[in-house]
Amino acid sequence: MQRATELGQKERGKIWHRKPASSAGDGIIVNVVHNVVGYPTKIIRFLHVAFDTAGEAFIAGDHQGNIYIFDLSRNSFKLVQRTGQACTALAFNLRRKTEYLVALADYSVKCFDTETKELVSWMKGHESTVSSISVDVSGRHAITTSVDTAQLWDLDTFQRKRKLNVNLSVGIQRVYFLPLSNTILSCFKDDSIFAWESDTLHCKYQLPVPDESPIHYKSFAVTRDGRALVAGGKSNFLHLWCLNARQLQRIIQMPPKVRTIRHLEFLPDSFDGGSSQVVGALSQDGIMRFINIQTCKLLFDIGSLDNGISTAAVSPNGHYIAAILEDGSLTIYNVRALSQELNKPPPPLVKIVADREKTEDLKNVSIPSGLKMRVTSGKVERSWRGKSAGKETKARILKPTGTVLEDKENELPAGLNKKRLRALLKEFGEYPEKYRMFIWRSLLQLPENHASFSSLTDKGTHPAYLGIHEKYPIKSRKLLRILQWVLSAMAHWSTIFSEVSYLPLLAFPFVKLFQNNQLIGFEVVATVVINWCQHWFEYFPNPPINLLGMIENILAHHDKELLQYLVNYNITSQSYAWPLLETLFSEVLTRSEWLMLFDNIFSNHPSFLLMAVVAYLICSRSPLLHCNMKEDLENFFHHRNNLDLAAVIKEAYHLMDSTPEDVHPKRMLDDFLPLTKGQYPIFNKYPTFIVNYQTQERERIWQEELNYLKERQLAHELEAESVRRQAENAAWYRQQELLQEAEEQRRKILLEEEQKLVEQRMRLAAVNREMKIKELQVLDAAQKHFLKYQQDQQKTELRRLDDEIDRKISLREKETAALIQDIKVRNMELEVQKRIFEQQLAKKQEAVTQNVRGQLGINWIKADIEDQEFKNQLELDQCPDVEEYKNIVEELAGTDQLSNNKDWQAQMLSKQRDYSLKQQKSQAELECLARKNMEKEAMLFDMMKEFENHQWAKIAAKPAEPETWQQGEGDAASWRRQLLPDGANEDTDPDDHVYRNPHDPSVRPYDSRTKCPMKHERDLLLGSGDQNPTSLCLNDMTFDSSVQLSLDRGRMDRERKERELMTGVRELRQKLATRARLRYSTNSLTDSAT
Repeated sequence: MQRATELGQKERGKIWHRKPASSAGDGIIVNVVHNVVGYPTKIIRFLHVAFDTAGEAFIAGDHQGNIYIFDLSRNSFKLVQRTGQACTALAFNLRRKTEYLVALADYSVKCFDTETKELVSWMKGHESTVSSISVDVSGRHAITTSVDTAQLWDLDTFQRKRKLNVNLSVGIQRVYFLPLSNTILSCFKDDSIFAWESDTLHCKYQLPVPDESPIHYKSFAVTRDGRALVAGGKSNFLHLWCLNARQLQRIIQMPPKVRTIRHLEFLPDSFDGGSSQVVGALSQDGIMRFINIQTCKLLFDIGSLDNGISTAAVSPNGHYIAAILEDGSLTIYNVRALSQELNKPPPPLVKIVADREKTEDLKNVSIPSGLKMRVTSGKVERSWRGKSAGKETKARILKPTGTVLEDKENELPAGLNKKRLRALLKEFGEYPEKYRMFIWRSLLQLPENHASFSSLTDKGTHPAYLGIHEKYPIKSRKLLRILQWVLSAMAHWSTIFSEVSYLPLLAFPFVKLFQNNQLIGFEVVATVVINWCQHWFEYFPNPPINLLGMIENILAHHDKELLQYLVNYNITSQSYAWPLLETLFSEVLTRSEWLMLFDNIFSNHPSFLLMAVVAYLICSRSPLLHCNMKEDLENFFHHRNNLDLAAVIKEAYHLMDSTPEDVHPKRMLDDFLPLTKGQYPIFNKYPTFIVNYQTQERERIWQEELNYLKERQLAHELEAESVRRQAENAAWYRQQELLQEAEEQRRKILLEEEQKLVEQRMRLAAVNREMKIKELQVLDAAQKHFLKYQQDQQKTELRRLDDEIDRKISLREKETAALIQDIKVRNMELEVQKRIFEQQLAKKQEAVTQNVRGQLGINWIKADIEDQEFKNQLELDQCPDVEEYKNIVEELAGTDQLSNNKDWQAQMLSKQRDYSLKQQKSQAELECLARKNMEKEAMLFDMMKEFENHQWAKIAAKPAEPETWQQGEGDAASWRRQLLPDGANEDTDPDDHVYRNPHDPSVRPYDSRTKCPMKHERDLLLGSGDQNPTSLCLNDMTFDSSVQLSLDRGRMDRERKERELMTGVRELRQKLATRARLRYSTNSLTDSAT
């Protein structure tokens, strides 16, 4: 049974005052309503709820910023904070159990303590509304998500660690921690889902976007083990993802009535190991359906179409569901009660056969709604099973026949019983909110005549209610339209209802209550009119004087003092009773109070309504007796008053029981009579002639009014026409006068303008003359200024050219000086290198000369002695041969020398050309080229030696080595010693004296006549090192002129280059000076010309 708890201004209290039954079929434990004190119909709406880690307590925030904590285990609630702003998200699973996070409308997130009610921290950084808060399993980190960013917070220091920004075109849907892991799941509006490491924020994986048409994910739910993800959006499909395999596992299609999934929650189970199998899906119709994701079967649902669910939260232990309804109230469900139907054992296999008569009698014995119907008998039955043997079943004793007939009268459709409903009503004061409409329909026994109602609505809107929006300006156009249709159907059903002025006030509460079903609303109003409005229309158009008289008699019987007080102030029953009846208390009661009152009115005799009026007067006795003005007394019955409705209802029951029969209205009012099925009954309990007369009078008045309106319209039209014509005539005359006045004014203006024009022309001519003079002066000054400017520009240009020339000359001089300095430095370097090389050559030559002198000195001395002796003996015989030999040798030497000189000249010319080409490359390569030239000179020198040796090889029979020469000298000496004693002369071959190479330092040429070395050879061998062919000097021209040319040609080329460079510099200076003089003369001529 549903129970309601009103918070009001209470800051703490009990959630329920009587422990709810866990076996209730709807599973509702309690419905919490936060109403405004003094305005019971005004409700402060709850917005968000969040459970703690244990699942036995949760916090809830409303749109005024009040935060309540509800402890279900202790049956208590407490106001823990007043933030002053509407909350947008909540979190209650932090590491410190008494702290919670709340996101507010100013885009900030605050942390409060539930015990101290103090602010722990204030976190800012979002620029849009925070839509969700997710806390990890340790409770140390939290993620706050808005549409454009997600921020990671450290809940120990309340500092922001990371921030994720995205483009607004993509948008963040939700970012949250996966259970039992350090993985963050981010879901975006383009249906992309990413998984991140919470420590490093590295992307672990991305779920693939399904190939099917996108469903635009809006809500997500993850199992406790973090292995499965369910996502839903703008369709009736649910996507079941396996996060381990990272693929779409299943697509679940919801019923066709589901078009959008607004919220998803897994229902934990203590024995599933965290792999929840039941998921709750909240759809657009406000109903949350719980299905098994494996079998895809609908297990149960919560919510209703009349007052749907806007959001819900499931406790971590799976015992409770906290749902916020569309009207702002908070409903707590018991999951065990909801799933009790699923866990109940199967029906018994044994059935009991009962007698027919007993069965017929027992059919009338009703069982309360929500329990299983059983057929029982008066005997004790035993089960056939062995386990239940010995157990007795309680017997239900049949009541007497009179009682059975009474139960038949109390029997209602759909298995309900009026007597039991009354008992339930007396105990709780009202029917359950969820089943109230169902109970009313059963109590009123509505026939639901669709065809008859359609025939009434097909007639359209009744003329009497065409202008209802003018008299009753209802804000909701839908509700106004439905009210117009119901009233029109009532007017078409009976003519009197088109004349009753208070019918909209009477029907409006029922129409608003059944606005989603117009048929039920019409039949409820018709049933109320037939049964609870009996005798209302007998004195039409006056109030029901007979009923008001009965009310006055009842009041006089129970409270004469109050009646006399009202009479003293001339307050009749038309002032204190009729306003309550014609509005059916809707003007003085709130919605919940009005529903509670009519729960009792519909459950009792129609006279209970009149008793309720008297009870309302008696319960309002104190404030009424304190009113001293008639206006206050009259206004009292048209406004809501602080009155305990439960006391009013209790007093009404007391009046029903204590009122005597002669005064009791039951004797004048009939019992309840429902509407007939098929066709609605004819309602004619009203003075027909008065209604017809009023109808005729109204038609006559309406016709006269139409005629009057037509005549008035014609009169207005004629009057308007005459006024229009008069206005046109007056306007024409006025226009003519205005035209004449305007013409005269235009003439005056024209004369004035002509005079002004003449004066302006004269002033303009004077101004033109002055302007021309000034223009000439300005032109003259501008010309002079321009000429001066040209002169200044030319002078500036000349100065600039002079400066440029001087700068270039200075630059050239500096470059030339630097080049000369470089050349001098290079010459000095070459000179130093030359001297170093000469010293090295001199040292080497000195060493060679010393060695040669040591070896040849002794031989030459011996040879001189022997040759002198031999010369004396053979002088005469060898003279011709010696002369011939000399001539041959001289000719051969001249030929060889001439050939060598020509070869050397050709080679030198070629090398000079090569050197000239190489010198043009760069001054920096001079040293390298010098080394190469020295190497080439050494190669040429070697080639000279080879060539000379080759020439001598042609002359001599074999090459003469120092050892061979020494041996030959020994043989010659012995031969000469043989000859000298004997005095014998032997012929010698001339070839034996001409085979040596004169340029070979190891071979000495001999005189052909004296057999001695030639004198110049001896001088070369025995003389100074300067005359030694192997002791070469770079500047010595005595040995060979080509050697000196090859060594000094570098210096000669450099000197030549220096002379050419200096010549070029002098020519450049002359050209620059000539150009400057020409420009200066040209500028001078220009100045003189200007």
